Amino acid sequence: MNHSAEQIANSYRDPSLPTERRVTDLLSCMTLEEKLAQMGSVWVFQLLPGDDAFNELLSQGIGHVTRLAGASSLEPTEAALLANRIQTYLTGHTRLGIPAIIHEECNSGYMARSATCFPQMIGVASTWNPDLAEQIGDVVRVQMRAVGAHQGLSPVLDIARDPRWGRIEETFGEDPYLVSRMGVAFVKGLQGESLAVGVSATSKHFVGYGAPDGGLNWGPAHIPARELREVFLLPFEAAVKEAHLHSVMNAYHELDGVPCGASRELLTDILRDEWGFDGVVVSDYFSIDQFEQTHFISPDKETSAHLALEAGIDVELPSTDCYGEPLKGALDRGEIDMALIDRSVRRILTMKFEMGLFENPFVEAEQAAAVFDTPAQRGLARQIAQQSIVLLKNEGETLPLRKDLRSIAVIGPNADDVRNLIGDYAYPCHVESLAEMRERGTSFNLPMPPSMELADNFVPIRSILEEIRDKVSPDTTIHAVKGCEVKGESLNEIAEAVEAARGADVALVIVGGKSGLTDSCTTGEALDRVELGLPGMQLDLLKAVYETGTPVVVVLVNGRPLSLPWIVEHVPAVLETWLPGEEGGRAVADALFGDTNPGGKLPVTIPAHVGQVPIVHYVKPSGGKSFWKETYVDCSNEPLFPFGFGLSYTTFALDNLRLSAEEVSIGEELIVEVDVTNTGSRAGDEVVQLYTGQTFASVTRPVQELRGFLRVALEPGETKTVQFTLHTHQLAFYDRDMRYVVEPGAVAVMLGTSSADLPLAGSVRLLGPAQEVGGDKVFSSRVGVVE
Repeated sequence: MNHSAEQIANSYRDPSLPTERRVTDLLSCMTLEEKLAQMGSVWVFQLLPGDDAFNELLSQGIGHVTRLAGASSLEPTEAALLANRIQTYLTGHTRLGIPAIIHEECNSGYMARSATCFPQMIGVASTWNPDLAEQIGDVVRVQMRAVGAHQGLSPVLDIARDPRWGRIEETFGEDPYLVSRMGVAFVKGLQGESLAVGVSATSKHFVGYGAPDGGLNWGPAHIPARELREVFLLPFEAAVKEAHLHSVMNAYHELDGVPCGASRELLTDILRDEWGFDGVVVSDYFSIDQFEQTHFISPDKETSAHLALEAGIDVELPSTDCYGEPLKGALDRGEIDMALIDRSVRRILTMKFEMGLFENPFVEAEQAAAVFDTPAQRGLARQIAQQSIVLLKNEGETLPLRKDLRSIAVIGPNADDVRNLIGDYAYPCHVESLAEMRERGTSFNLPMPPSMELADNFVPIRSILEEIRDKVSPDTTIHAVKGCEVKGESLNEIAEAVEAARGADVALVIVGGKSGLTDSCTTGEALDRVELGLPGMQLDLLKAVYETGTPVVVVLVNGRPLSLPWIVEHVPAVLETWLPGEEGGRAVADALFGDTNPGGKLPVTIPAHVGQVPIVHYVKPSGGKSFWKETYVDCSNEPLFPFGFGLSYTTFALDNLRLSAEEVSIGEELIVEVDVTNTGSRAGDEVVQLYTGQTFASVTRPVQELRGFLRVALEPGETKTVQFTLHTHQLAFYDRDMRYVVEPGAVAVMLGTSSADLPLAGSVRLLGPAQEVGGDKVFSSRVGVVE
């Protein structure tokens, strides 16, 4: 059908028409080249040369622009101006005037220069406070929209089952319930009230990416069908159904011989047909070409494009490769049904219309900087960092420290290094990785980025040492010695470190890792480890300091849970601070000197030895022990620290468990109440945790499953009543016929402060017949404090 310019202008450009009508009209006007352009993408640095690059790369339009600020050195105002230039070209110099979606990374805040850098997500999960995750999403939304970006490649909803895996720091941990609650909250904050004012969240990596063979990135995952649905798919399903998630990204790895990006079962049958997802599926970077280059299920790019398209991938990121000329060639030869192209383009255009891009493609560039790293945003970053800190040990009330101590030794490679306070998807880390690729080349189909500065000034960050200096009295002497590097075999400063510790009242040893993507790092994407101890010579340094007899406090700054039995046995106090972000130095000093009281809880199980991996709290009745001897021959089967664990400078007591009924019909609710009291002398937070366990069922069930939690702030002597409303549909599982059912029987109800500390227990009997749960699936308990 031929359309005149007047007909085009009077149809899809009319905002009064329904979106579906506008999409249909626009699609009918498009050439094949224009459709394929919408399914592709272009790196921002490919566009930096200006008009010539625009004419070469954007003349047919474009679906996505990759990392406007995250792959450049642009400040917010400059990024907004470039966004406007790109949209001006697309809307004014292409035949149909279709704006682009600009996507960015945002795993610990917006990954851009001058954007607020929050704690890495494993730290956010340690707050056990979903409201904070939602607030991060809201800040990212405001900042991204201000510079003209529309889609965030976050949150990571992978269930992390192997601490050797370098990307564990990007996750919300090991438990499907905790990951779901944090993930749904983040999606709601990022997407806002509607796409017209929000940023499309992109859940990743779909699915099972956090349980690879050997902890190796991209490694195959061996996950049975029932566990896949009940554990690994659950957070994604919750995001789709509870938060109306707008985008999904496939995972790199394979499940049972099928790469996730080529799986119609995952990307269409489950995601769309079963769950009703109506958004856009984007490829993880370079993953379509991996079908040929890594997985060997395709002989060429054309076949790879066909596999991805049939499976359900709509957009190829980060730049057009298989969805360019290879896809066009397959279409020209009639090997691909044009309906598949139209299906994806329709989805892409629908998102662009719903974002309001056709009416409002531009931003107020001069106003952009005003919403970046404001005092309120920094205050939020500090609050989250404070709540993320987990007190692992505090023998003899070593902590908090007095501010008027005579002398403090501050030792370790992470004491005075601001770079090591941030996670692998913070802006400087990716600038480093692009620079490294430029220097040595890359195996990816990636144009070489221009030389970039390391952006040391991306946001102001102060080190832990600097914040300690500000915290103590003027009469306190600080002896600061690095001692060793994060990596490497050198202990050049060990004698100086020992001398500093020997003359001090306390030695603060601040150790851990360096997160990122380059070879200098110890944790992050593709930086997997076979050992879970401290890298380099850090443990040797710590032992030498310990031998002085000076009381030692260890502060861990690292992206993965570390197995450190020697430290736990010998050192009186240990703080896990993860990767605490731009306000991390201050938050750590706050905790060390008692201005805040640590209340974080572990979102993962910490093994006593790497040989225990995988070790999680979510075990079946026959799991977690060796029958009939119970333990390993050479090691306990108990973790070093259990899931949900975390101490405080005060003490708490849980009592008076009340269940609303001893018997509940399937389909009804059970109310669980418990009193929590601060029995110590300091104000503090406790996380009350609800678990259930069904003893007898048609298939084996986990001994305990997290069903609800609430972080409660209490003054000394204060008591609050926490109420959980548990729907019986939450107790559903997939039976032998893979029906999602609730079966009658006895269910244990357990309350406590960690998965291994559940002092209160009751039981409720589910009355039934068994009931299949469909569209009325319930993902979470309602929880609050009884006023």
